[in-house]
Amino acid sequence: MKSKICEMLGIEFPLLAFSHCRDVVAAVSKAGGMGVFGAVNLPPERLKEELTWIDDHVDGMPYGIDLIVPNKFEGKGEEVSTEQILNAIPQGHRDFTKGILNDYDIDTDGLEDLKEGAKQFRMNLSDEGAATSLEVAFEHPIKLVANALGVPPKVMLDMGKKHGVAVAALVGAKEHAIKQVEAGVDILIASGGEAGGHCGDVSTMVLIPEVYKATQPIRDVPILAAGGITTGSQMAAAMSMGASGAWCGSVWLTTSEAETNPVVKEKMLAASSRDTVRSKSRTGKNSRQLRSPWTDAWENKGPEPLPMPLQSLVSEPALKKIDKLSQSGHEGAKELATYWVGQGVGLMNQSMSSGAVVQNFKEEFIEAYERLTNYLS
Repeated sequence: MKSKICEMLGIEFPLLAFSHCRDVVAAVSKAGGMGVFGAVNLPPERLKEELTWIDDHVDGMPYGIDLIVPNKFEGKGEEVSTEQILNAIPQGHRDFTKGILNDYDIDTDGLEDLKEGAKQFRMNLSDEGAATSLEVAFEHPIKLVANALGVPPKVMLDMGKKHGVAVAALVGAKEHAIKQVEAGVDILIASGGEAGGHCGDVSTMVLIPEVYKATQPIRDVPILAAGGITTGSQMAAAMSMGASGAWCGSVWLTTSEAETNPVVKEKMLAASSRDTVRSKSRTGKNSRQLRSPWTDAWENKGPEPLPMPLQSLVSEPALKKIDKLSQSGHEGAKELATYWVGQGVGLMNQSMSSGAVVQNFKEEFIEAYERLTNYLS
């Protein structure tokens, strides 16, 4: 396809798949798109292991990695110890989390053992942690590195240029896009409020043309449309508004290769587009996730979510326990189980292989193009 994204990344079809599952990454790249491996939270040795596996299974096709290095989080740039970070978590937030689990007959032992997780999580969010992850990543033939939650750190931009690897950044508003272009990013990922995970409040339908019109006078930076996109026709619509391709995350969660908790996968396949909620209760920043009694409790009667990374240190240990117990058949945990997913979940009605999803995107894209051209004939 004649797309700036295809030319820049050396791919056949401008569909990028963000996934924490290496099997999805490899499958999408082999199908003509590009898999992008979510590397946040992985220590260097584990990242090396995962990327080596992808190298061995991607058949030489291009792939990328995604990191989260926010411009702001609690304690960033300060000489603050892990103990001080943990001490900043109010007991009320810890007790509220335990209360939710108790209501669903889930043991709360171990929820206070946060030290090691806090240390690794905070390191990975820092510029120093990003540099370590990038050093590992650039030992592999990656073709893209993407950053979420702010302008990529200088080390990411510099290393991208040094290795000839494109640097992408997620944006949720045109003002953010302008800052990214001025900072020197190579690709913009314009993510609308329908997106799963961290997202803004501007819809994809509005955000794409806004970002396109705002950035074109500065520099011609290709845009990937994101947020609620699960079909090729949506991708075609976004490209008609100025995007050069699509960035999707949610649609891969129900594929046969995905490592998604089977309980959550079934919930997603049965969900409507109204069964998600945009909330700060998981990370301290707004992120869209599948609605469950867990999200309802935080939204309806929970304390004000803490800033990143404190809120994650409160929520993630409990959610990991819920996830594990739900897979063993615990009824209370099955009710509470949730995960990040966008409003496009309402269109994700059957599980199929990642390669089949890419093929569907291609066919639906062509069908949408033909429908539009019929209006001109």
